[in-house]
Amino acid sequence: MIKRFFPLIFSVVLLAFFSSCSKSPKNTGGSGNVTGNPNGVDPPSGSSDGVTFINGGASVIFNLYAPGKNSVAVIGEFNSWKPTSMKNSVDGTRWWVEIDNLDPTKEYAYQYLIDGSLKVADPYTHKVLDPSNDPSIPALVYPNLKPYPAGATGIVSTFWYGAPTYTWQVTNFQRPDPKKLVVYELLVRDFVGTHSYKTLTDTLNYIANLGCNAIELMPVNEFEGNDSWGYNSNFMMALDKYYGTPNAYKTFIDACHAKGIAVIQDIVLEDQFGSSPLVQMYWDAANNQPAANSPWFDQTNMHPDAVGYQLNHQNKATQYFTENVMKYWMQEYHIDGYRFDEAKGYTQVNSGSSEAAWAAYDQSRIALWEMYNNYMKGLDPSFYTILEYFAVNQEEAVLATQGMMMWGNLSGNAEQAELSYNDSGGSWDLSGLFYDSWGFNTPTGNICYFESHDQERLQFKNEQYGNSNGSYNIKNLATGLQRCEMGAAFMFSSPGPKMVWQFGERGYDISINDAGTGGRLGDKPPHWEYMSDPNRHHLYQVYSDMIRYKINNPVFNTATYTYNLSGAYKFIQLLGTDGTDVEVVGNFDVIPSAVTINFPATGTWYDNLTGNSINVTNTAYQTTLAPGEYHVYSNTLLKL
Repeated sequence: MIKRFFPLIFSVVLLAFFSSCSKSPKNTGGSGNVTGNPNGVDPPSGSSDGVTFINGGASVIFNLYAPGKNSVAVIGEFNSWKPTSMKNSVDGTRWWVEIDNLDPTKEYAYQYLIDGSLKVADPYTHKVLDPSNDPSIPALVYPNLKPYPAGATGIVSTFWYGAPTYTWQVTNFQRPDPKKLVVYELLVRDFVGTHSYKTLTDTLNYIANLGCNAIELMPVNEFEGNDSWGYNSNFMMALDKYYGTPNAYKTFIDACHAKGIAVIQDIVLEDQFGSSPLVQMYWDAANNQPAANSPWFDQTNMHPDAVGYQLNHQNKATQYFTENVMKYWMQEYHIDGYRFDEAKGYTQVNSGSSEAAWAAYDQSRIALWEMYNNYMKGLDPSFYTILEYFAVNQEEAVLATQGMMMWGNLSGNAEQAELSYNDSGGSWDLSGLFYDSWGFNTPTGNICYFESHDQERLQFKNEQYGNSNGSYNIKNLATGLQRCEMGAAFMFSSPGPKMVWQFGERGYDISINDAGTGGRLGDKPPHWEYMSDPNRHHLYQVYSDMIRYKINNPVFNTATYTYNLSGAYKFIQLLGTDGTDVEVVGNFDVIPSAVTINFPATGTWYDNLTGNSINVTNTAYQTTLAPGEYHVYSNTLLKL
């Protein structure tokens, strides 16, 4: 994952709120030299991490896990930013204090003052105020945003007993069967020009009409800056304000559920960035790295693709925090799944600069993901767990057997196939669409895709590098879009979940690295006008038809299939248990190809995407496919 890096800022503050879990992590590995405090006083029973409201909001209890510190105080608008000392727990790990005489209708800003000098926001906050970035958030996106408080410096946390509540409209949502899951991945910032949940909600019919039954949002928790992909995380329990208010996000999720669409959050718990209070609280300034006594972080990163500061998931404090984060979004926002960024990085096996060593079988990493998956399934048995893993197939197969879904990146192969190249620089073999090619025993083991936020856009590649022969030229817009149609016909025909990156269904052709839009991480225009182009609209329709066929016809979940996806002529044969059989064929060459289609039976076969049919009198059906010609045949008409 490419992530934007921002320098460490020690004046950052965070908002604290309550967590539903009140148990403290055990002080093992990396928690500092904690000897306990025989004169300490434990927090009141039932007080949670962050802020716990009592007395109808007239009082709060602040509770911070900070082992090894000499003193902690809370400062905020309720005490004119003058330190109120916090009490230390008997085991020496927690600091807490009760503040009374509060106005329950008022939103208060606060920070923690640690060892008399370091100001940080609360790691458990649900909202932060950022003097550097909040002024750039339009009032239409986040109405009535609390002004940054006078007398404060850096990022601050807030709490608000009287915050607007939300009444859920859909309380009985049934998540789509993972075998039928078709996920639409999007970045709120680029999908709608307003970068707001409100507009996204108003645009949901576009995705619903496409037929996708899940939306995967790139990270929405607080991240550094505003204009970002969101992978530079700093506050894991605060919704980033650049996209809207908590209730606007809940309204979006509710609207998705009303349309039968699940919501999956992309989340980063492999590392954190410099403005995270977890990073700042234990920092080795001399060596510019997390301190040796950090309860959460490694001093040095363990793998070659690390960008932020790596969380040590073998530490109990990290596990405790991670599970609290998981639980918070699941219960507060009713989301349906997580896609875990860089899940292969949850390891303490140091692979140095070697990608191969990082991908090698790691039993400790398996055990960790089994633990986290069991935790989430214990909270919600039907919750989706999707991992950006990319380890050896044998390791992924273990996790797939337990219901976790691995990201299956076929972008390189799909590019070569659509471009019509199979040279030494790449392979156009699409066999990876089938779970058995990965050594998995379950169709839900991998969630395959041809495009993602990390990959170059297929149609851009077609226009720049497409092969040609005579008048047939893949660089031509209409021809390139037709190649995208053929790719979609094959991708959605294979059993198991699939993923679409935003606007691939209309042949988005602005390069991911386009300099005119700010490069790889820059804002990309949505180009909604593309839908007025008949060729692009036809691609959208093919996507829509194939997605609906996949969801509505059991044959696309069959365990009885054959395929050959390695040559220029590619085919998939699916034999259904209900009497419906499917034959998908396509010529990925730039010249005509005489082929034999081995139908499972003679008779009438319907060409579902054209409305035509053929009469098959010999199961070894001979025909010639033009370059780029493809068909989705079935012996009974497929249901849309």
